[in-house]
Amino acid sequence: MTNLILAAAQPSAGGSFLIQIMPLLLIFIIFWFLLIRPQQKRMKEHQAEIAAIKKGDKVVTGGGLIGKVTKVSDDEVELELAQGMRVKAVKGMISTVIKPGTKPAND
Repeated sequence: MTNLILAAAQPSAGGSFLIQIMPLLLIFIIFWFLLIRPQQKRMKEHQAEIAAIKKGDKVVTGGGLIGKVTKVSDDEVELELAQGMRVKAVKGMISTVIKPGTKPAND
């Protein structure tokens, strides 16, 4: 008789494990669609934007410096911060490319 009770209890134990793990799977799926996937998309867009930098673009560096690109190499850009003041920056440290015709937020 005890064997019959143990045999009957085992299938429900497997079902309860699935029910217990289901909320964790649901949370992971929600995180994937709300956090991980959009972040990966933004990273790809940023990498494409950095790869497309050309001479004459205005950029903002990670340190907050705004400059005009005067020279582009494989992994570096030369920026003109003021007339006659040029610096080299690593492409990976460029945070944004300022699109022509955009106005500052405080104007």
